[in-house]
Amino acid sequence: MLKYRLITAVILIPLVIAALFLLPPVAFGLVIIAVSALAAWEWGQFAGLFNQKKRAILAVLFAIGLLALQYTLPDFTDLIGQPQITFILWGGMIWWIVATLLVVTYPSSAVIWKRSILLRLLFGVLTLVPFYCGMMVLRTQGYDDNSYYGAWWLLYVMLLVWGADSGAYLFGRTLGKRKMAPKVSPGKTLEGLIGGLMTAAIISWLFGKYAPVPAMPEKLMLCSAIVVIASVFGDLTESMFKRESGIKDSSQLIPGHGGVMDRIDSLTAAIPVFTGLMLLVF
Repeated sequence: MLKYRLITAVILIPLVIAALFLLPPVAFGLVIIAVSALAAWEWGQFAGLFNQKKRAILAVLFAIGLLALQYTLPDFTDLIGQPQITFILWGGMIWWIVATLLVVTYPSSAVIWKRSILLRLLFGVLTLVPFYCGMMVLRTQGYDDNSYYGAWWLLYVMLLVWGADSGAYLFGRTLGKRKMAPKVSPGKTLEGLIGGLMTAAIISWLFGKYAPVPAMPEKLMLCSAIVVIASVFGDLTESMFKRESGIKDSSQLIPGHGGVMDRIDSLTAAIPVFTGLMLLVF
């Protein structure tokens, strides 16, 4: 299993970095739509759609919807100025507040949504559509002046989430005693969260000091701390839906890593929250 994880990581990481820095906005959007459609196919299980044909139809409809959204965007250099994008990002930030409450109150909260396929499908839309919009907004920031500007910001959020996750794992394994959400994910601890925040603070400081993009350290540090907490609850939200659906991995699409949702669950929260905080709130 470890061998497959390492091989997959060695292949995927260069591909992700190449997509961030080399693809033009339209092509980058198509890649994110494909990733989101695969994630929607996996989300079908969370909604109770275990039939492969129904899940395939869900993925196709989701891709068509995102393609239609991308087609309506007249100017890729000012996406944050497009009202539909702003609305979706605000909706995404509100959803992650709601999702956090659902996780904290689980399993009592499951009474609200576990019997409703439509509600669970809506949760999937609120998870994946703001993720797509956040990815596109960040990637195209300052694109006219510097085509790599937005790519650096996206890479930063990814490094922040991955670094915080590694820090949380190390602190949790060595010092973890107090469980964060034992009924959702018994392995996550408050000590791990603190370790993740400390790791994120170091990454944020290094990025603000050395990255080739302008950043205000105080705001960046605050946004980064909120984003790390959001990413943890993004992970916990997927764990909650998987637990309620009785599945271990969202799929086996990525050898050694499970499914697409298993790899992007933290980012589905981190990306729209970071984008919304940096470009709408601050």
